[in-house]
Amino acid sequence: MKIKSRFVLCCVGLLFAGMVSAQTPAAEWQAGVNQVKELIKTDPKQAWDMTEDLVKGKNKKNVDLILALTQVYREAQKDEQMNELLEKAKKADKQDPRISLLEGDIALDKKDVGKACQLYEQAIYFDPNCYEAYLKYARAYKSASPSQAIAKLQELKQIAPDNLEADKALAEVYYANNRFGDAVKAYANFIHTDLATENDILSYAFALFLNHDFEASLEIARKGLEQNPNHTAFNRLAMYNNIDLKRYDEAATYADVFFNKLKDVNYSGLDYRYYGALLNAQQNYEGAVAQYEKAYELDSASVELLQQISDAYASNDDYEKAIDAYKKYCEALPAEERTMENTFQLGRLYYSEGTATDTIKVTREMRQAALIQADTIFAEVAVEAPDSYLGNFWRARTNSAIDPETTQGLAKPYYEKVVEMLLPKNDARYNRVIIECYKYLGYYFLLQSDYETSKDYWNKILAIDPNDTLAKTALEGIEKEGH
Repeated sequence: MKIKSRFVLCCVGLLFAGMVSAQTPAAEWQAGVNQVKELIKTDPKQAWDMTEDLVKGKNKKNVDLILALTQVYREAQKDEQMNELLEKAKKADKQDPRISLLEGDIALDKKDVGKACQLYEQAIYFDPNCYEAYLKYARAYKSASPSQAIAKLQELKQIAPDNLEADKALAEVYYANNRFGDAVKAYANFIHTDLATENDILSYAFALFLNHDFEASLEIARKGLEQNPNHTAFNRLAMYNNIDLKRYDEAATYADVFFNKLKDVNYSGLDYRYYGALLNAQQNYEGAVAQYEKAYELDSASVELLQQISDAYASNDDYEKAIDAYKKYCEALPAEERTMENTFQLGRLYYSEGTATDTIKVTREMRQAALIQADTIFAEVAVEAPDSYLGNFWRARTNSAIDPETTQGLAKPYYEKVVEMLLPKNDARYNRVIIECYKYLGYYFLLQSDYETSKDYWNKILAIDPNDTLAKTALEGIEKEGH
């Protein structure tokens, strides 16, 4: 049997050796390569003997044949034979860029990106028009060194401006590195050609969305849904874009499909966040909270979701839960990100609870307790941010709510402090605040029967806004009383 096998092998080898030469078309020697590819699985020794027969004689210079065989051994993970064939290829033509390309691919197999790119550079050195080398270099460095990948592709675009493969590779690198504006431009160059895959079209739509071109992104998503109405990503994008465009009725239609009619969807935190925003915009605050909570379960690092939960509760006049959620938000913030603004906003929530008009949800006792808590917080703001008028201004408003009849004048010292802080600034932006202070003080002194002081404040208001109705009415009333 061994003698017979060797005889057959010898005959086959001689047959192929006679068929191929350096000038022989690939179709004539490809059968030999295919035979090696099959034989290497069952009898590597015979496969190698046949390989050596194939590259004898004139075929020593046939780089196409040698590289085809090298690829066979690469795929079979026969490194020793693969390297030997590479050496044969170099002896045939050491400056053939295809040899460097294949060596670069082999280096990538071994996760040696640096060596691979050196070899791709070598291929370009041997042939500056070896476009494949530029593309492989860029793909290798896509994640490891995006700037080098981009630079190499831009080199390719300089020598081949119409190379769509370069545009596609540039789009992928830009997209992967969050340069969405650049990605959009690169995608636009090839997206309407046969080179674009469905994945490219989807990535282009997402790049447009992330670049805030919601109309263009929506248009592509709609076209995608015309071909496949149940496409998960295009439904997702259609919902996102409509929400950002504030087209809530259209968004709701896509949301219904996305959340209720598609199968096997792996929902993300962002999906729930957008759906929460939609429901919030439709004043379905309970539904919005439920979606924000789902989003937070999936992405607890996004602590701003707790703030959105708080806002939704506040919009629904559920201040107890709004305050609780906001406290959780503040606690979840890294210490270095907690600011006096957070304290101030918590005070605003207590103030809103204290001035709520819904007497069923918020009892009188709850309102009073909330106002006291708000005053405490605004006092802290006034101390911790002494250059800001806000602490005293909101203490004034809070104490005015505690003393709604102004019988005690609880807000008086705080409104006076605000005027003292803002007048020297001589800034028209603060006119509304100053007018509010003057109105309280004018009314307070009117109740105290100090008409001259009261008139002084009403006149100060008219000096700022000659059309202020309340100031005119107050002065007319004082004059009628003969004061």
